[in-house]
Amino acid sequence: MSDNCTTTVGSYLASRLEEIGLQHYFAVPGDYNLVLLDKLLENKNLKMISCCNELNAGYAADGYARATGGASAVFVTFSVGGLSLLNAIAGAYAEDLPVIAVSGGPNTNSEAEFEMLHHTLGLLDYDYQREIFSKVTAEAVTIHDPREAPTQIDHAIQTALRFRKPVYIEIACNIASAVTSKPNVRSFGGPTASDPLSLKAAVERAAELLNAAVKPVLVSGVKLRSFGAEANFHKLADASGYAIASMPNAKGFFDEQHPHYMGTYWGPVGSPGCGEIVDSSDLCLFAGPTFTDYTTTGHAALINPAKVIQARPNSVVFPNQTFSNVKLTEFLEQLATKLKPNDASMIAFKRIQEEVTPLRPGTPETPLSTRQLFSRIQQMLGPDSTVLAETGDSWFNGIQLNLPTGSRFEVQMQYGSIGWSVGATLGYSVGAPDRRPISLIGDGSFQLTAQEVSTIIRYGLKPIIFLINNRGYTIEVEIHDGPYNTIKNWNYAELVNVFNAEDGNGWSCKAGTEGELDEAIKMAVSHNGPALIEVLIDRDDCSKNLLVWGGHVAKNNGRPPRVS
Repeated sequence: MSDNCTTTVGSYLASRLEEIGLQHYFAVPGDYNLVLLDKLLENKNLKMISCCNELNAGYAADGYARATGGASAVFVTFSVGGLSLLNAIAGAYAEDLPVIAVSGGPNTNSEAEFEMLHHTLGLLDYDYQREIFSKVTAEAVTIHDPREAPTQIDHAIQTALRFRKPVYIEIACNIASAVTSKPNVRSFGGPTASDPLSLKAAVERAAELLNAAVKPVLVSGVKLRSFGAEANFHKLADASGYAIASMPNAKGFFDEQHPHYMGTYWGPVGSPGCGEIVDSSDLCLFAGPTFTDYTTTGHAALINPAKVIQARPNSVVFPNQTFSNVKLTEFLEQLATKLKPNDASMIAFKRIQEEVTPLRPGTPETPLSTRQLFSRIQQMLGPDSTVLAETGDSWFNGIQLNLPTGSRFEVQMQYGSIGWSVGATLGYSVGAPDRRPISLIGDGSFQLTAQEVSTIIRYGLKPIIFLINNRGYTIEVEIHDGPYNTIKNWNYAELVNVFNAEDGNGWSCKAGTEGELDEAIKMAVSHNGPALIEVLIDRDDCSKNLLVWGGHVAKNNGRPPRVS
């Protein structure tokens, strides 16, 4: 290595993160990663966001990746930090988010000298954290040799971007400052291209079937965004003239103001009329779907596999034939040029479409209801809004919102880890400073990760948080109730003053009536900083759809074991 080389393993990693578009990273310090953090701080084009704990930092990285559409990074210490981060990385894996998880690791001499180390399991095992992370990442590497660091780092980053999954990089604490090669010029491309023959055959077969169908329908799925296919789905929708629906975890990926948009396809809790048209169609094209017990309401959706084409991220599945190595975005783009316009499904939908009657407000003294709360949130939405809906009743009320063109919606429906939205709000606010997130968080979920509101205040971010206080885990109540669904009440609004301390600019209040909520929203919208409105809702006040959905999920969970 040349004597005048100043690139270290830590600075190399920082340079690569900058090259792939990161401007921020999330971190919690610990003795195994302190030198690594020093090297990161030398890069003035990257900003460290210091979080309260590793789980929240991981959720923040999740939100950042959603906001930017690219990768994100989170830095922790070994074992006590890494294992705390693990749940958030598992969620990112489930949700197809390229989060780069970086942990400091033990000194390379410790293994050779059989040292028993702090923060560990008390065994002479130095590789267990990498092994654990290998189950929830697309690549997990340990860097012990500075000469190999560039290859390992580049491969991990490329894997994250190509497969849209998290990766894990562990850097020994005495390697972070070791000299290595300077970064060479290279590109970090995304997913590979389709096999041309398979792509052509899949497009021709799909066009043949869809053009012969009487009332074909398009349904957008959650994989559209992860694999860069939103724009081409829009092209297909415009070219086809078909009626369009969205699966619940894909809300906001298609313009809800499009003239052929029907609503959310979610089995018995979907938008009125939407499910009937999808289920009665003679052929449906689902683009990037996931069919889970949550997205199908306990598998109660009436999806007939014989009438479905699934365009998956890397394949197209017909009822009796599968074409592999076909990329979703390329398939949709080429299919759009082959379809004959057919608006029969949209005509059928308009025949049964129900007019939505706006909810009339009550008097200012009227106790708040969930319906009145979300009626006000609907009025707040604009093209720069992003709604983040926490697992729980916020899913069902949030999915009923009518999003203006340009507005976005975020939900962690595949993994469904309560508490996700607090950290995700932090990360989303950092990653999309031109948007103002509106976060819908239940009190039970909030209690898991509340401290990250202090980080939101620390960095002067401006989300509006609706803290829905109904004194319990409402979603669990509707699936299976018990005393464990009741939680200790907090004075949630007063926490903002605690987190403000001597220098914060957070604002908060409580609202228990419609008049109080109206005044609170006026104050929150005009406040130049984070705002938290604690909304007092009756414990039994939840959406009708949650009642229906909870019953179906409970039935699915409660199936007796099969005895041979």
